[in-house]
Amino acid sequence: MDQDLDTTASPPRRTRRKEARPGELLDAALDLFVERGYAATKVEDVASRAGVSKGTLFLYFPSKEELLKAVVRHSIVGLFDRWSSEIDSYTASSAEMLIYALDEWWKHVGCTKAAGICKLMTAEACNFPELAKFYQQEVEAPGAALLARIVRRGIARGEFRAVDVDYAVYALKAPMMFLMLQPPASAGGDRPFDAERFLRTQSDLLLRGLEAAPHGVGPGTAP
Repeated sequence: MDQDLDTTASPPRRTRRKEARPGELLDAALDLFVERGYAATKVEDVASRAGVSKGTLFLYFPSKEELLKAVVRHSIVGLFDRWSSEIDSYTASSAEMLIYALDEWWKHVGCTKAAGICKLMTAEACNFPELAKFYQQEVEAPGAALLARIVRRGIARGEFRAVDVDYAVYALKAPMMFLMLQPPASAGGDRPFDAERFLRTQSDLLLRGLEAAPHGVGPGTAP
């Protein structure tokens, strides 16, 4: 059979490229950090997955620590400016704003590979305190500040009752952490876990806890 007509030959192996865009390296790093954890991920494996040399990776990111920081900024931190602007311009109720914020978090972080970074930082914070500090400053604190703004807005507008804002934020974040840590297969036994259903239920419970009582009705007062 003519060699030129032979279509059964194996496809050529992927060749190593001399250059790669930083975004490709960040995508490869995110995959490996989520799959293996921070300690077990080697920069040469990240470079290999992106199809470049380790030296090329170091042109962009001088260390594995800086690589992880770049992954966090690329996957999560970049969202905060947009969300902050949306809070500034939001005209609907604070309850609707809070539901929107939780939905946006789920859409862009919670149900994406970026959720694996949150799990990774939770699991490895004790072993890498400098990374834990970075994550607290660039992810946890800004996220908490956005939620606090929504709660304070609701209180100022008379939509939410006066609460301890700092600890209300912890109460809002806790279900989100549970959702990220929840195994995808089931919530118990063989019953599938429906993340959207969980979010709807949590939103209802949280908003009922925050909503301002009708005029003249307070704790211990019958409506």
